[in-house]
Amino acid sequence: MPDTSRFLLCLLVMAGVTYLIRMLPLVFFRKPIRNRFARSFLHYVPYAALSAMTFPAIFYATSSPLSAAAGLLAALQPVCWRRCFWRTAPVV
Repeated sequence: MPDTSRFLLCLLVMAGVTYLIRMLPLVFFRKPIRNRFARSFLHYVPYAALSAMTFPAIFYATSSPLSAAAGLLAALQPVCWRRCFWRTAPVV
């Protein structure tokens, strides 16, 4: 029984933290942000946070860094292929 109550407590704390992280910016930033640097910083923060979580996981997913690098290159190949070869004419 203690495991269930501990699980529920952890679940409640995680739900509260997740809610606070998403709710606080809405409370504090009601007006549009006019500072160019602040807008630029806030625009790129989600990409930086996602990269900081994803890239270490990629390199520690296998026991060999070489196979992890090969997997990363295989995953990035469609992105590079699309950028280099799927150019379309601009719509006028």
